Amino acid sequence: MKKSEDNICVHCGADCGKHPVIWNEMLFCCNGCKTVYQLLNENKLYTYYSLDDKPGIRVETTEFGNKYAFLDKDEIRAKLISFSEGGISKVKLYIPVIHCASCIWLLENLRSIDKNIKHSFVNFTKKEVDITFDESQLSLRQVVELLSSIHYIPDLSLSLSGEKEDTQSYKKLLYKIGVAGFVFINVMTYSLPAYFNGAPLEESLQSLLSTLSYILVIPVVFYSGSDYYVSTYKNLLKGNVSIDLPIALGIIVLFLVTSYEVLFAGGQGYCDSLSGLIFFLLVGKWYQGKTYEALSFDRNYKSYFPIAVTKINKQIEESILLESIEVDDELLIRNKELIPADSILVEGEGMIDYSFVTGESSPVIKSGGEFIYAGGRQMGGIVRIRVKKKVSQSHLTKLWNQDRTYEKPSDSLKSLSDKISKYFTLIILAVAASGFTFWMVKGDSHTAIFVFTAVLIVACPCALALSIPFTFGNTMRIFGKSGLYIKNTSVIEKLSHINTIVFDKTGTLTKPNESRIVFSGTILSGDEIDAVYSLAKQSTHPLSNAIADYYSDADYYHPEHFVEVSGRGIFGKVNNMDIKIGSEEYVTNSLGLNEQEASAVYLSINNKPAGFYKISNQYREGFAEVVNTLKNDFKLYLVSGDNDSEAKYLAEFFGKENLLFNQKPGDKADFIKSLQNRGRLVLMTGDGLNDAGALMQSDVALTIANKVYHFSPASDAVLEADKFQNLATYIRFTKTSLNIVKLSFLISFLYNIVGIGFAITGNLSPIVAAILMPISSVSVVAFATFVTRAMGRPLR
Repeated sequence: MKKSEDNICVHCGADCGKHPVIWNEMLFCCNGCKTVYQLLNENKLYTYYSLDDKPGIRVETTEFGNKYAFLDKDEIRAKLISFSEGGISKVKLYIPVIHCASCIWLLENLRSIDKNIKHSFVNFTKKEVDITFDESQLSLRQVVELLSSIHYIPDLSLSLSGEKEDTQSYKKLLYKIGVAGFVFINVMTYSLPAYFNGAPLEESLQSLLSTLSYILVIPVVFYSGSDYYVSTYKNLLKGNVSIDLPIALGIIVLFLVTSYEVLFAGGQGYCDSLSGLIFFLLVGKWYQGKTYEALSFDRNYKSYFPIAVTKINKQIEESILLESIEVDDELLIRNKELIPADSILVEGEGMIDYSFVTGESSPVIKSGGEFIYAGGRQMGGIVRIRVKKKVSQSHLTKLWNQDRTYEKPSDSLKSLSDKISKYFTLIILAVAASGFTFWMVKGDSHTAIFVFTAVLIVACPCALALSIPFTFGNTMRIFGKSGLYIKNTSVIEKLSHINTIVFDKTGTLTKPNESRIVFSGTILSGDEIDAVYSLAKQSTHPLSNAIADYYSDADYYHPEHFVEVSGRGIFGKVNNMDIKIGSEEYVTNSLGLNEQEASAVYLSINNKPAGFYKISNQYREGFAEVVNTLKNDFKLYLVSGDNDSEAKYLAEFFGKENLLFNQKPGDKADFIKSLQNRGRLVLMTGDGLNDAGALMQSDVALTIANKVYHFSPASDAVLEADKFQNLATYIRFTKTSLNIVKLSFLISFLYNIVGIGFAITGNLSPIVAAILMPISSVSVVAFATFVTRAMGRPLR
C-alpha cells in the first residue's frame, strides 16, 4: 500500500491543506483524487504509482450537468463516430493537453477504469486518442465526461471539424521567433559600443541603454520563452522531470540575475545573452521541426502497401490493387478476406469479423443491402459488395499499426533509451549546480552564471531519443519500397535478434498457382465438378485455389452453406450435394497413413469418398539459395500440415530431424512455444491462413503475400511473394540498422561529454550553447537517416 508523506496527496502530490480527505489512512487533497486512486487500485493498476512518485491525475470535481448533452444528438454523434457495429463504436478525439508518457499510459489504460472501454490508442504527435467502446453500455457523452473528469478534456470543435491547430502553433512559433529576433538585434546594437570600444560608456548613457535592453527583453522572456515554462510546469505537476526543465531554469536564472543587476546594482546584466539564447533556441526548434518533417518516413505506405482484391468487371473477375478501387465498384470477397472499403452487401450472407477494428471476435451477420465497414473480415462463403466510400489504404494500415491483439513484448533498446533519457536531466542539473558552485567558490560569479546556463542549455538527450525512430523508421521505408512491409519499428529490433526460423510449406515455400494436379477416383459428373469448383472457390487456401483453377471452366453456383475448418478442410452444400474437401483424416475419417508422392487433397460427395487430388508442388524461385544462406546463421525448421511426401527432398535443406508434417494449427503453435522454452527467438514464416496461432506465438511473424494478397493482422511483417529470394538480405539489414542506432547513441554521448566539458570550464557562452543544441540533434538524426538510406540502397 502506498503511504502518504507529510501532508502530500498520495495521488497527485499536491498539498492536502488543513482538511485532507482520508481513505485507508492515506491523505488526498480532494475527493476527485481519492476516486481515481480507488479506481486505479480496484482495477489492479498499481504500476501506475510505480512509474512516477506523483503521477498526478487531477479530477475535476464539478458536475458536468448538461455541458455535453449535445453529444446525445444523432447528427453530432454521426460526425464523431467513425465505426459502429453490434454495439461496438470507435471515436477519435483531439486532446490538446496530451504531453508526456504518463498521459499516454493513462489514456491507453482507460479500459481498466471503465470496463466498457475496449481499447484506446494515443497518437502522441497529433494529440489524438482513438477509443473503442461498448456503446450499448457507455454513451459517447459518457466517454467524453470520463475523459474530462480526469482532466483530459477533448477539443470537440477540432474533433468535429477534423482540423488541427498545427498551422496555428506553427504561426505562434514564428511570432515568438520574430519578437526574440527583433529584441536580440536591438539589444546587440545597444551593446556594440561596449564590445568595440572596450571601455565603459558614460554612466548615464550606460544606464539608459541597460534599462532599454531590460525593457525589451521582458517580452522575450515571458512571451517567446513561455513554451519552456509551461511544459516544465505541466510535467512537474505530473511528477515528471522533462528535458525542458534545464532550459527553463537557465533562462530564469539569467533573467533574475539581470533583473537584480539592472534594477538594484546599476549593472548591465545579461540582456544580450538572454535574448540571443531564446532566439537561437526557438530558431533551433523551428529548424528541428522542419528537418524532422523532411526526413520523416511515411507510416501509411500509401503507395507501397500491396493489398489486392477481386473486382467484378462485366461478369469477369480481375485482381486489382486497393488504390484502383472506385465508388460503386463491385468486389468479390472470399472466406477470411478483408473488406477494403465501406460498402453495401449485394449478394451472399455476410459473417463479418470486426476483431481487426474493435478487438471483438464475434462475427456480425449481414444480409443483402446492409452496410459493412472497412476492416471487417468475411468468415463465410463468397459475398459480393458494392463500394460506397473510396478506399482509405492508410486507414487499413493504421489499423494494423495500432493492433494490440497480437502484441509482442517491447524491445530492450528502446527501454534503455527511455531509461537514459529519464535520468539525463537529473544528471545535467547536478553537473550544472556543481559547476556553478565551483566558480562561485573561486569568486567568479560572472563565469559561474554562464557555466550554469551553458551546461543546462548545451546538454540534450533528444538525439539519443530520436536515433531509434529515425533509423528504424527509414529501414521500414526502405523495406516497404523493396517489398517487405513492417508493422512498426519495434519489429526491426526483434528481427535482428532472431536465431531460429520456422517455415510453413504450402503457400510459403511453394507457388500456390503453379501446381500440377491429377485426380484419382470415381469419374465426376458435370454437376459434381460444378459443385466442387463452387465450394473450392470460397476458400483462399492455396490448395483450394489450385483445385478451383483446375476446374476453371466449370459453372459457379452459390453454396447453400459453407464452413472452413482451419488446417483440415472445407465442407458445404451446393446444388443439394454435401461436398467435403480436405485432409484424408478430415474427409474419410481414416488415420491418413497412405503414402503419397505429392500433396493429397481428399474429396467426398454426399458423405461417400470420391477420390483424391494429387498436387505436385512447385517451389519458389530462390528457395534453395535462401535456405542454404539462412542455415549458416540460423536454426531452420519446416512445420507443415501437409503429408511427408516430399520429406526426402526437403531433408537436403533442413535436415531430417528438423521436419514436422501432418501438423494441425495448434501443433504448430505448441512447437514454437517449445522452442521458446529452450531459449530460442523464433521467426515464423507462413501464408497467414492456417498459421494464425503459430504467428501469434512467435517472436516475429512474417506472412508471404501471393497474387491476391492475404492481409493477416497476426503478422508483424508482410513479404511480397516475388521478393522471397531477398529474405536473407532483409534479415541481415536489420542487424545493420541496429548497429547504426548504436553508433548514433555513441555520437550523441560524445557530443554531450564534449559540450558539457567546454561549458563547465567556462569556454562556452549560453548563446553558442543554444546554437549547438539543435545542431547536435539534427546532425545525429541526419546521420542515422542518410547512413541507413545509403546502406539500404542495394535493396531497392
